[in-house]
Amino acid sequence: VPLTSAKPRCMSDCQNHDSSVQRTHFNLFCRTMASKTPVGFIGLGNMGTPMAKNLLKNGYPVIATDAFPESCKELQDSGAQILDSPAEVAEKADRIITMLPSSPNVIEVYTGSNGILKKIKKGTLLIDSSTIDPAVSKEMAVAAEKMGAVFMDAPVSGGVGAASLAKLTFLVGGVEEEFNAAQELLTCMGANVVYCGQVGSGQAAKICNIMLLAIGMIGTAETMNLGIRLGLDPKLLAKILNMSSGRCWSSDSYNPVPSVMEGVPSANNYQGGFSTTLMAKDLGLAQNTATNTRTPVLLGSLAHQVYRTMCARGYANKDFSSIFQFLREEEGQ
Repeated sequence: VPLTSAKPRCMSDCQNHDSSVQRTHFNLFCRTMASKTPVGFIGLGNMGTPMAKNLLKNGYPVIATDAFPESCKELQDSGAQILDSPAEVAEKADRIITMLPSSPNVIEVYTGSNGILKKIKKGTLLIDSSTIDPAVSKEMAVAAEKMGAVFMDAPVSGGVGAASLAKLTFLVGGVEEEFNAAQELLTCMGANVVYCGQVGSGQAAKICNIMLLAIGMIGTAETMNLGIRLGLDPKLLAKILNMSSGRCWSSDSYNPVPSVMEGVPSANNYQGGFSTTLMAKDLGLAQNTATNTRTPVLLGSLAHQVYRTMCARGYANKDFSSIFQFLREEEGQ
């Protein structure tokens, strides 16, 4: 091959290589810049605040709001921008996370007069980490799609402690092609991010988990109370349970008996954690879905009744592990 023809081909190869490298660097730069664009966060309660703070810790600017302005102070002090309404957040962010107490709250925040969908931009990714009725998640997904946005449900398991330590488990439902985009943000706040299927699947998984948690906590509290009445030391009994077949999360990680464990609500007069009110609400969701699907949930129904009774007896704002205290008071001790 003549030298004159080889030289241009070599130069062309080098130019193509340089162009390819430049494109790669440019694409990487664009992705990096996009990943650090502001993230909206709506709902700054016991769970939402530490979740949003973990986004800040990972370098994401956060634009937030809450129905109660006083709930915003801690996050504002950490560097977040606070706005007055969900609609204002939607104007400034194309990725928004919501963490709200109930289905009516979610409906209002998304579709209300100052809701997200009033000002939403096309292509916005909406991630709802509230625990709500799966049917409501599906309704919100349809409403978002009409506005050119994508809605995913991503309820959490793990409680306030896990939220603070970024060790939550996210149960995600929605369009599978959008899972990676959601995962980028959720991994800043959790240790596990699990794709469960179509919209509503995350809520379905969460409801099943919460029902088992409630049943397990009641069983643990009853067992510990019986053992104490039989003269067993509570720490010894907990140790025996946790090396035996009765072991469960409520016995080994969240024991309901005061003095058995440190760093759990039972060691702090049942303050903080996951309130009895929210447990009763979530069990109501489980009851409704069981009724709609004609699924027998005998212990789930009893657990719902127990936690509703506790709410009526002054335990509404205490952690759900206060079932142990409730049982002790019921027996007159």
